[in-house]
Amino acid sequence: MNKLFEQLGRIALGSRLRMLTETITRDSARIYAQYGIDLHPKWFPVFYVLSQQDSLTITAAARAIGHSHPSVSKIVREMKAAGLAEEMPDPRDGRRTRIRLTEQGRQIAERISDQYLDVEQAIGQLSAQTNNDLWAALGEWEYLLEQKSLLQRVTEARKMRESGKVTIIDYTPAHREVFRELNEAWISAYFKIEEADRRALGDPEGYILKKGGHILVACYNGDPIGVCALIRMDDPDYQFELAKMAVSPEARGKNIGFLLGQAIKAKARELGAHKLYLESNTRLKPAIGLYQKLGFRKISGRSTPYERCDIQMDCAL
Repeated sequence: MNKLFEQLGRIALGSRLRMLTETITRDSARIYAQYGIDLHPKWFPVFYVLSQQDSLTITAAARAIGHSHPSVSKIVREMKAAGLAEEMPDPRDGRRTRIRLTEQGRQIAERISDQYLDVEQAIGQLSAQTNNDLWAALGEWEYLLEQKSLLQRVTEARKMRESGKVTIIDYTPAHREVFRELNEAWISAYFKIEEADRRALGDPEGYILKKGGHILVACYNGDPIGVCALIRMDDPDYQFELAKMAVSPEARGKNIGFLLGQAIKAKARELGAHKLYLESNTRLKPAIGLYQKLGFRKISGRSTPYERCDIQMDCAL
């Protein structure tokens, strides 16, 4: 193994796979030459599916091998230039063209069978000498990456790592401005500031805290970058409303909203609540997704002081 790969470990997976691919591709070109087969290794998937059919559209070929349409189009152009493929009109739809092997391409398809047998035997011997079945492992990796991409997995790992730098603390008067500024920023970006906003943001102590509510502040490396309120309700069905959740744009993507939501739910349970209520707007798709992740589900039929409210949700605690 390359010493750099030993040092880097799994983070060099892409580079190591690329080097392995380059090694195999280089040998593949030499193998084709050894058998007198004039075929570029990257053409093989398209060549093979065409060898199994009288003709195919590029779309069908791309679907069959799992490549993009532009990628297959480029390979077909190269194969046409090499005299291995040709276009023909679709007999059922004159507006479309189909691709087929030329006579030269069909001759290669007939001669390549011995090479298939020898390559299959060589790879089988190579596999028998290993402790791990690479082919089976590739299938497992492909399946798992279809379920959740590497990008998604890295994003989740980043959120988990950065969540460790987040602390959730109780609101103090020193947080009054950040509570107001963070909420006014997101409201103004999508809607207008309403009277109920002015009351809550202008006097959070009187409007929220003195009425039995609670405000939590999320700090990242000690800096306040997110807020969320638990507002006591005079309602037979709900004791508290989750409201005024706002996160600084610079801190988005760090799992702050989810951590605040979990902390607010825990505070509501601590105060004896069995259900939690909230109001939002369906334009705020990331926020709705967050609420659903926190366990909230859509309800309807309740009055609201906000013009912008077009969805109401609750969550059992």
